[in-house]
Parts: sequence; structure tokens; C-alpha cells
Amino acid sequence: MTEEEIEKENAAIAKAYKQLLKVSYTTLTDDDKKLIRSAFEVALDGHKNQRRKSGEAYIFHPLAVAKIVAQEIGLDATSIASALLHDVVEDSPDYDIEDIENRFGKTVATIVDGLTKISSLSKEKDMDVSLQAENFRKMLLTLNDDVRVIIIKIADRLHNMQTMDSMSPDKQIKIASETLYIYAPLAHRIGLYNIKTELEDLGLKYTEPDVYNDILSKIKESKEEQDIYITQFSEVIKNSLDKENLSYTIKGRPKSIFSIRRKMLNQGVPFDEVYDKFAIRIIYKCDSDPKTEKFLAWKIYSIVTDHFRPNPIRLRDWISSPKGTGYEALHITVMGPKGRWVEVQIRSERMNEIAEKGYAAHYKYKQGNEKEDNLENWINRLQEALENPDMNAVDFVEQFKLNLYSKEIFVFTPNGELKSLPKGATALDFAFNIHTEVGMKTRGAKVNGKLVTLSYELKSGDQVDILTAENAKPNANWLDYATTARARSKIKSALKEDKKRVGEDGKEILRRKLKQLKITLDEESVNEMVRYFKLKTSLDLFYRVGVGTIDNNMLKSYASSRSNAFMSYIKSKISRKTPIKKEELEKDEVTVKYDSLVFGKEEEKLEYKLSNCCNPIPGDDVFGFLTVNEGLKVHKYNCPNAVSLQSNYSYRIMPAKWIDSTQQEFLAKIVITGIDHIGLVNEITTIISENMHVNMKSISFESNDGLFSGKINVVVKNNTIIKKLLEKLKKINGIDKVTRV
Repeated sequence: MTEEEIEKENAAIAKAYKQLLKVSYTTLTDDDKKLIRSAFEVALDGHKNQRRKSGEAYIFHPLAVAKIVAQEIGLDATSIASALLHDVVEDSPDYDIEDIENRFGKTVATIVDGLTKISSLSKEKDMDVSLQAENFRKMLLTLNDDVRVIIIKIADRLHNMQTMDSMSPDKQIKIASETLYIYAPLAHRIGLYNIKTELEDLGLKYTEPDVYNDILSKIKESKEEQDIYITQFSEVIKNSLDKENLSYTIKGRPKSIFSIRRKMLNQGVPFDEVYDKFAIRIIYKCDSDPKTEKFLAWKIYSIVTDHFRPNPIRLRDWISSPKGTGYEALHITVMGPKGRWVEVQIRSERMNEIAEKGYAAHYKYKQGNEKEDNLENWINRLQEALENPDMNAVDFVEQFKLNLYSKEIFVFTPNGELKSLPKGATALDFAFNIHTEVGMKTRGAKVNGKLVTLSYELKSGDQVDILTAENAKPNANWLDYATTARARSKIKSALKEDKKRVGEDGKEILRRKLKQLKITLDEESVNEMVRYFKLKTSLDLFYRVGVGTIDNNMLKSYASSRSNAFMSYIKSKISRKTPIKKEELEKDEVTVKYDSLVFGKEEEKLEYKLSNCCNPIPGDDVFGFLTVNEGLKVHKYNCPNAVSLQSNYSYRIMPAKWIDSTQQEFLAKIVITGIDHIGLVNEITTIISENMHVNMKSISFESNDGLFSGKINVVVKNNTIIKKLLEKLKKINGIDKVTRV
């Protein structure tokens, strides 16, 4: 770099540092500023020889992370200093944790140490899913040290996602998939809704760029029209709000690209038909009296619904019963001008700060007499699941994500105490929510005075009474009745103790039976049998032998399978993480079934299977995934399982490319809905039969009250043909929707 360039860069660094001090959400004292200045100087020195892939000085990254922590999340000076130092120990040989503690104190050192541990976990390569899940569990354990570790890590991930353009496409997909799989749900649970939304949008940008850009362009095209509409809508209610002498602001709130995409998929509709794309937020001022705050929210609700008819099933009252994240607001959906649905969110300034800043604002407004803090309560419950050594790490991650995103219901104990549970929770979940011992001794439940099954799904407002007995204990069926991570974890632990006793006997039985088949019971044979019988652990194997569900005939089948050279070949390839070559497959006497796809940089032709979860056909964007038992399987990039596979098994992903589909035909399923009329089925079959290269395999139609729905299975050569067919079917009079399943 020239002297002029160095001078220019130093000026930019100084400007970024000054900006950091200006935008802090909390008021910084002189001591705070000294702490931040000292952290900045150490970070500047620690990263002095580093540059990012984009070419800019590395110090801009910790400055940007610290700015997110200070401005968007609103944490204190300790957190801002920790964010500036978050990569120093890992990246600089001149500093270790002891240096940080000596200079900045125990708290900053604990946070930086936690961030360093997380960073070292995420850089392990070629992890299988169980190891990655275990690492995720370890990452969450840092919550025990200081919740700010996770919050700063989320800020770090946000800035990395914002500056990922210079990375290679495979790294972009891996990091974006991991973000959607782990970090966006975490941000959601901690109450960082703005950051969660940005992480989701950026995740979609890199995992499905075509979809992202298409929705983005449509949003831009309709922005002017939407702004005019929101202004007109707001003007109608402003006069009434002003008459009541209310102090407020009204803001338009655009739906995120990710949420629009999710609605398009869930509702099976195009962009133009997405429900309530229009949204406004009314933020009002009031004194600190909770009763006044609540009264004003319902007063504004009354004013809005005086002008616009509300949708009664779309009212969400999170003021009377806040979300587990601490979120408070009234949400209503009303019918606006021109017959368009508009979502209206009503919040006080305090509620709005908590919604945008989460943890930081919650503590700013926390009253001294509050009985519990939602975030602390959640962390305490999370620790039980994290520290349970008997819980499978992969199951934990899936249950954790499920509970993160689930909506809430509110139910009452017999004494009238209000309890929050995830939507879909059962009477058995409620029992374990009360106390582990209550759950373990459950023999029945009453809801609103009536006896119900343990699998009964609770609804908001239910009053639940759990019946217990000393001789009651969990059985395997309970896992079908429980949905929450807490209940399932406790039930599995109890069942595992029984399972261990049976498993010990089963192991000895298995040893004797294998000896008769001239197979030694050792680690290798146990692992083979676990895979062969599609089990998860050796204990599952011994238990099934102990109870007789794995019998002599099944063990004989396993013994004969050991001679299969191809299974051994696949196993060795996965452990070596090398691509499978066609020549080697032929050498192992395996016939190549298809020749329309090539894999990897060398564009090799390999044996593969098309996955049933997304049914790809030529022309779809696809990738190969190397499975343990079924060889190479092909998935579409927008497959429901793609994000999970790319995040957890990136080392098994193989690039795939269509090169020739003339020798192979593919099944495509079409669903049609619309208004029934005479001759409609004949029109549909005529169009299909007139299209060359389309062979109709089956067709079924149902008609009810003048509406029809139909399912058609056709065989086609490639994606282009099916697209043309769909376009022609859409033009038939009376047809409303035509979609490919």
C-alpha cells in the first residue's frame, strides 16, 4: 500500500471508532469510554497484520461487531469492549486470556474466552452431524458463563453474513445454511427480532439467490404503490388519534423477504397473493404506569377498529400475556381500503425498545419487584437439557430448534397460576413443566374438570390438574404424548435406565448367537449392526436383542450382508471423504443406472438416486449428497432438507450438473384447482395429449360445491417441458392454480 492509501485507511478506522462511541444505546461514562478505548487499542495491535478476504484491514470487523452490539442490540461498555476483543486471543500470538483478564478484568475475560471457544468449535472441518450437534450444545453451555457471549456471537455472525460476497460459493452456502439452522432461531429466542429478520433474509440470499432476487425485485417494483397505500391508510386513523391527544408515531413495516417466501410456500401462492403484505406499527408514548400503558393500547385498538373491520381470528394479545422472550404488543389484522388486509402492531415506546433491543431494553425497564426475568428463566431451563448426559445431541438440537420457533399458549394450574407452554404441548408436557417429580408420577390429567388422555393437546385458557400416583412411572408410549424438550429429556432418561438393564442381558445373548455364525462381537461388528438395523446406538442394538425384536433370522441376514463388497466400498469412501469414481464402481460390479448428471469439479458420472423428499428432474438446480447406506442421493437446492444437510454435512455435499436427459424419463406430479364446468377434464387431457414428450400416467378429480381439485401424474423428459405444460394448463378457463408437487 502507498503512504496515501495507508493514511486514508487509518482515517477510516478512526472515523469508525468515533462512530461507535456516538451510536451507543446506553449512556457511556468517562470510565466506559476509557475501557472501550483500551480494548480498541489492543484489538488494533492484535490484528495489525491481518486483512479480510475482501482486502480491507481486519480491525473493521471487530469495530462493526462492536457497533452492532452498541447500537442495534444496545449492550453495555463491557460488552462493547468484549466485542472489540472477540478475535484477539484466537488470531494474535501476542495475547492470551490471562493478558485480557489482567488488563480488562474477569468479566471481559470470561466473555472473550467463551467467544474464543465457540470460534474454535466452528472451525473444525469435516464434522459428522452428531459432532456438530455436540459442538452446538457446547456453544450453548457458554450461556452459563455469561449470556452476552451468545449475543455477541450473533452480532459477529450478522456482520460476517453482511460481508460474505468475497467468499467462495461453497463457503457462502455452508455459512448461510448454518445461520438459518442455528443463529436465526437463537436471535429469535433471545428477542433480537430485527437481527433475526436480517439473518433470515441474508441466509436466503445465499442459499436460494434466484428466489431472493425475484422477491426483492417485486418488492422494489411495488414499493411506491405500497408507500402510497400505507399513507392513505394512516391518514384515516390519524385524525381520531389526534382528537384523543395521543402522542404517537406511525411507521410502515415492510414484510421481510424470508417471511414472504415462507408464506408463499405455506399457502401455495405466488407473490401477488401473499396475505397481509401491508403492515404498520403504531408506537405511542405514555408514563411508566403499567395500567395506563395497557389502557392506551386497547384505546388505540378501539380507534383503529372503529374505522376498519378486524379479522377476529387474527387478534394477538401479547400485552396481557407477553411472549417467553419478553415481547409485548397488540397485533390486529384489519380490512383496509380496496379490500386489502393490513396488519397493525400497537406498542408503547417501552414495548418497541424491548422488541428491537431484546435483552438490553428488558433490563433497562426491569422493575425491582419483578418475580422473574424471562431470559434468565429460559436459560435456567435450558441448562437442564444441556447438562443431561443421556440426551442424544442430534435430538437435542432438533428439539431445541422446535421449541425456539414454536408459538406459545397460556394455561392455568388448579390454583390459578399462569403457565406458558409451546403451542402443541400436551397434558403430559404440562406435568413435567410443573416439576420433574410430578411428571414422573403422572397417572392422568383433568382439563377444565374433565378427565383427558395424557396426549390431549392443550389450548390457551385451559385449567389443568395433574393426577399422580406413587407406583406410576414413564413407559415408551409417553414419548408419543410429549412434545417439549424438557418432558422428552426426562422420559428418555427414565426409559434409558430400564433399557440398560435389558441391554446388559441382550449383549450376552448377542455374543452367543454371533459365535454360532462365526462372527466376533467387537466394536467393528457392533457398529456394522447398528448401521445395518438402522439404529442410533449400541444400547439400542443390545436392547432389541434382549427383548427379542432382533431375532435369529435377522442376524443371519446381517451375516450374509457382510460379504457385500459395495457396502464396504461406500463405507471406506465416506470415511476418506473422496468422490466415488465410475471406474471403481464398475470394478465392484455395480451397474450405473443413469447418465444425465455429472458430479464434482471433474464432472464425473457416478451412480445416484433421486431423493423422494423433493423429486428433482432435469433442469432443477441440484446437489449430490453422499449417504451412509444408500450411496449418492440428489436433492434440489430448495429441498426442505437442503439447509440442514448443507449446514451439518457440508463435507458430504457434491456439486451436481445436468448434462443430458435424452435417455431418461421422470415422473412429475401436478395439482390443479379451480371452478368446475362441463368439459373441463376433457380440455385438460387434450392439452396434455397434444404436448409431445409428455405421457400421462394417472389422473384423478374431485368436485365439491362447484369447486374442483385434480391430481395428475405425467412422465416428462426435462424441466423445460413441464414448465411449458404448466403454463398451458393455467390458461384454461376456470382454472385457479396449477402447481408441481
